[in-house]
Amino acid sequence: MAAAQKSTILYAENDNKILDSQGDVLQKAGHAVTRIIGRAAAEQALRQGKFDLLILGHTLTKDDRHHLPYKARKSNDEIRILVLHASGNHHEVDMAIDSREGPEAVLRAVAGLLARPVAAAAAGR
Repeated sequence: MAAAQKSTILYAENDNKILDSQGDVLQKAGHAVTRIIGRAAAEQALRQGKFDLLILGHTLTKDDRHHLPYKARKSNDEIRILVLHASGNHHEVDMAIDSREGPEAVLRAVAGLLARPVAAAAAGR
């Protein structure tokens, strides 16, 4: 049986297979995951819902990984942002990791970000 839901996550990729495999890992860890393909769908989801965490996958374009953190902060200043790509170093991004480190590294990053109080996460930017 899955753990009680820990958070709401918006997870965006451009590849369905990767989105499904990583999304499954996050859901099995007890998170409520909304899976989105592409930048336009991510922007729409950010306008329509409130999420604890935005994960930008490595199959998104560099431009998408640069643009979406701004949209996320406009929609919700308490959202945490994790980029699964080394090019994720951006002043609006809370953490960037290399997705090749595996699903365990992603889960550790998610847990670390969600454990930080929102005020502390915002101050760290």
